Amino acid sequence: MPSDNDAFHDFPWLKHLDDACMVLDAGGRVRAWSDGAARLFGYPLDQALDQPVESLIVAADRNDEQHRFITETLRDGAGTFETLRRRRDGTLIYVDITARVVTPSPADQPLLLFSEKNVTSLKVDRDSKSLETRYRELLESTPDGIVIVNPTGHILIANRQAEQLFGYAPGEMRAEQVEILLPERFRRQHRGHRSHYFDQPRTRAMGAGLELYGLRKDGTEFPVEISLSPLRTEETPLVMSAIRDVSERKRFEKALQDKNVELERANRAKDHFLASMSHELRTPLNAVIGFTDTLLMRLPGELNDAQERQLQIVRGNANHLLSLINDLLNLAKIEAGRVELNPEPVDCHALLREIAASFQPLAQGKGLALRLELPDDPLELITDRRALSQIMINLTGNAIKFTETGQVRLGLIAGTTDTGAPGESSVHGEQRVAFIVEDTGTGIGKDEQAALFDAFVQGRAARTQGREGTGLGLHLSRKLAELLDGELVCDSTPGEGSRFTLTLRMD
Repeated sequence: MPSDNDAFHDFPWLKHLDDACMVLDAGGRVRAWSDGAARLFGYPLDQALDQPVESLIVAADRNDEQHRFITETLRDGAGTFETLRRRRDGTLIYVDITARVVTPSPADQPLLLFSEKNVTSLKVDRDSKSLETRYRELLESTPDGIVIVNPTGHILIANRQAEQLFGYAPGEMRAEQVEILLPERFRRQHRGHRSHYFDQPRTRAMGAGLELYGLRKDGTEFPVEISLSPLRTEETPLVMSAIRDVSERKRFEKALQDKNVELERANRAKDHFLASMSHELRTPLNAVIGFTDTLLMRLPGELNDAQERQLQIVRGNANHLLSLINDLLNLAKIEAGRVELNPEPVDCHALLREIAASFQPLAQGKGLALRLELPDDPLELITDRRALSQIMINLTGNAIKFTETGQVRLGLIAGTTDTGAPGESSVHGEQRVAFIVEDTGTGIGKDEQAALFDAFVQGRAARTQGREGTGLGLHLSRKLAELLDGELVCDSTPGEGSRFTLTLRMD
C-alpha cells in the first residue's frame, strides 16, 4: 500500500482540501484522499488508500452506476452526476459529483479526480416541495398519520394527522431524520431495517411485524402499528408509512388479559373449592339421609303420622340437595376438562335392560308402562359406559317424572348414515346407533325447547306441577353427549309427549 507521501506526491495540494476530494484509478481504487473526504465519509486516509471505492462509500445498489460513470468519464474526460453515498456509520447522503481525468505525466495511466459535495439538504428540500405539490391534498384526507421518507431517512412530507400524533407543529417534521419518531432504544436497529427495506421494497400490511412504539416531541411513548408501501418517483425511491396510534386497543387488550387472568384464578379457586368441599358436603348429607331412612324403617321405634311426614320431607330435601351437589360437581369437572373417558365395549341391550329394570318400580308406582324395544341382533358399542349410562338414566328419570298416564319407551336403532350424494350407495356412510327415550307426558313447547339444554333451566311442567329438580340434568346430558362425540336432540309436542334421541357413532 502506498504511504501518505506517495499518495500525494503528484497531488500535494489535495491532502488538506476541505472539500471531499479523491483520486481513483481506472479500476476504482483510491489513490488519494483529502481531509474533507475523511470528514464527510468517516474513513481516515490510511483506511481509504488502495481500497475499492465501492467497498467504502458506494451504496449497495449503486455499484453498476459507479462503474458506468467511471467508464464514461475516462471516455469523455469529465463528468458529473448526483447519487447516494454510504458513510462509515452506515448512514446515507446525497452527493453531487464532479469528475475529470488527470494524468500526472505522459507515461502514467490516466486517473480520475472526484470532487463530492453533500447535497442532502438541497435534495430533501427539492423532493419535499415536489411531493407537497402532488400529494398534500390526498394525504390530508387519510385518517392515519402519513410520513414519506427518502433513502437517507429524511422525512420529506408528513400530513397533519402525523404532526398531531407526534406533537409537532405544521412543517416541523420536514427534513428531520425519521428516527426522531422512535424511542432511543429502537433507533440503531431501525436504521438497519430501513436500509434493508430500500434494497428490497415491498408492501407491509398494518399490524404485521414487531411491537413498535412511537415517540412524541414531549418524550412520551405510545404503541403504534405501521404499514409500509414503496413509492417510486421519477428520480428517488421513497417509502410511505401509515402510522396508527393503538393505545386504546392496547389498553383494551391489557384489560381483557387482566380479566382473563382473574377469571382463570376464579376458575381455579372454584375447582379447588368444589374438590375440597365435595367430601365435606356429601358426607353429612349421606348421614342425614341414612339416619332418616333408619327412623322411617321404625328401627328405633314407632312413628306417628306427623313424624313420618316430617321425616319424609327431610329425606326428600336431603336427596334433592345431594343430587344438586352431585350435578354441580359433575358439571364443574366437565367445564374444567377433567372428565376422563374410558372407552370400552358396551353391550347396548344389556345396558338398556339394566336401566329399565331399575326404573320399573317407579313407573309401576305411577301406573305407567315402561316398554323396552330392542333390535333382534346384539349391538356392541365402543364408548364410555358410565357416561352413556348417566345420560340414559337422566332421560328415563325425566320421562317418568313428567308422564302421568300412558307409557315410557326405551328404544335402540342401529343404521348407516348416507354421507354421499343423493342416489348413491350408503355403503361408505357412517355407522350410527340411536338411543331413544319416548314418553306420553305433558310435552314441551317450541319456545321452551330452544333453552331446554341450558343450565338451571326447568320446563313449564316442572314449575307448574311443583316437580323437584336441579335444572342441570339435560344440560349435563348434552355435555356428556358432546364428550362422547355424539348428539342429543329433543322432539316434542305439548300434550302429546316428548322424544329424546342420543346418536353415537359406532366406529
